[in-house]
Parts: sequence; structure tokens; C-alpha cells
Amino acid sequence: MEEGAKHLLCRWRGVRSDLPARALTESDTVALKPPSTLDLLGAVTNPVSFTRDLEKWTAPLDALAESNEHLSSEHVSYLSKHGALASLPKYVFSGPGDRRSHLKVGIFAGIHGDEDSGVEAIGRLVELLGRQPEIARGYELFLYPVCNRHGYLANSRWSEGGLDLNREFWKGSEEPEVRVLEQELEANRFDGIVALHSDDTSEGLYGFVKGHELTRYVLEPALEAAGMFLPRNFDKSIDNFEANNGIITQGYEGILTAPPTQKFRPFEIVFETPHLADAERQVQAHLAAIAVILERFKVLISEGQNI
Repeated sequence: MEEGAKHLLCRWRGVRSDLPARALTESDTVALKPPSTLDLLGAVTNPVSFTRDLEKWTAPLDALAESNEHLSSEHVSYLSKHGALASLPKYVFSGPGDRRSHLKVGIFAGIHGDEDSGVEAIGRLVELLGRQPEIARGYELFLYPVCNRHGYLANSRWSEGGLDLNREFWKGSEEPEVRVLEQELEANRFDGIVALHSDDTSEGLYGFVKGHELTRYVLEPALEAAGMFLPRNFDKSIDNFEANNGIITQGYEGILTAPPTQKFRPFEIVFETPHLADAERQVQAHLAAIAVILERFKVLISEGQNI
């Protein structure tokens, strides 16, 4: 793991970073946890408890946005298939520093409505950022915790129209959630895109990389950090794609990605946890990955890699 990322992760977890590095064992992982559920980023100390009441879920985050100068709730409205007014939750966090030079990163979850761990991870991240804004120094983070409202409420992978939304992007789709998310991607032209998923066919962590050629150097340390909570998938073939140490460089057509017309290719990562694993550990793994992705991105910038 990169030194900067290691220090950030250790600071967020309350773990000492000055001790000699060595491989972690299962007993180490347990020993690093507080008496109750491990709160990786210090935002929440309660065990995972999901709710299908989206307004109830977003209420504390909306309240936080009203009282925090760095955070705003900017939920995106659209018309459902039946013409009803609906919205997708969206939070924007502008970290300290000169906002004119901030890196813009979009973090998305819940494109498959039954994959809850990414949703919960973004919720915790919002709460943490409200208390510790320095974590996002130099960043403008656009956070979309529930990208498939109907699927989330129905606890279903599918959209209201019965489709997999993550196969519909940039194809002229009539799915309203896809269209409104495409508008967000077009308008913001992110420097980085992270999509959080969970896979019920995998027993370990893995990820897809796309976009800038250096993206794999962002994902590798993220997988290493998340590996403190869940094992990595080292299979040679994952999800029908060739994989190398849990990293896949191919992918499906129609996934949530940067606009084809965007000239500058951002780093794009799809981060996958094993869906059948313990829910809390999945959330911890997502948060660890986000922490290191953000830190590693800044390291590459500082090294003049022009990612």
C-alpha cells in the first residue's frame, strides 16, 4: 500500500501507522476492531441496519447538509415510467482548499437495488465528511447512494421497467434513471468515477478498471486495503472476464461510465464486494477502498502523472 494511503487509512481507523509493516492474519483483523462494530471511518458505530424507507434513510443526511457549509443535498428529480415525480439522492461535498482547482469525483451505488452495502457505505461517508472535512481536501465529491430508486424500494436488481440499468448507459435508453444519471455525467465531466457493487457469484473482492491507463495503480492499493476485511478474488476468470489479482480490464457494454464525448478520460473503477459475505464487512471494505482510492489519486497527481 502507498505510504500516504497507509497513513490515511490508519488515521481513519485509529490504528498506529508507525509500526513495521507485515502481512495481516485473520486474528490481526479481529484484534484491530473495537469492542463493537468496527467503524472504519469514524462516522457510525452501529451495526449495519438497512431500511427500505428512502426518505427516512436520507433524512439525517439532509439535516446534516442544512447545517454544514461544505455539504449540500441536491437530489435529482425525474418522472418515473408511470409519470410520477421521483428523485435520486445526491450529495455534494466540497472539501477545504481552492474550489477552482478541486478534483471532481463521482461515487455511485445502488444501481442494482438489492446491493445494499454500497448504499450504506456512501451514507456513512457523508456523515464522516460532515464531521471531518479535511478528509476531502482538494476534492469535490458527488455522491449518489441510490441510483435505482425502484429497485432499492423493491429490494430488486432490476428497474421499474424490468431492466438491468447497468447495461443501459449511452445507448439511447428510455429508462428515466439512466437518462437523469447520463445528464449528471455530462454536466459534471468527472475526473474520477467510482461505482460500488456487490456480486453474489464471487467469494472475494475484485474490481474493473477503465479510462485512464494508470487506473489500475489506483485500484490495486484499494483492493489491498479492503482485503483487511474480506478476501480478494484471485481467480484467473471472474464474471466471465480474464482477471489478474482481482483486477479486470475489460467490461460489459452499457455500464455507468463517463460520456463517450468526454475528451479527457477519467479514472473509472467498479469495486465489487462478495454479496454473500457479512454485510458489515462489505461496508468496511467499500469504505477502505474509497479512502485509498482518493488518497492514491492525489498521490499520482502530486507525482506529476497527469492522471
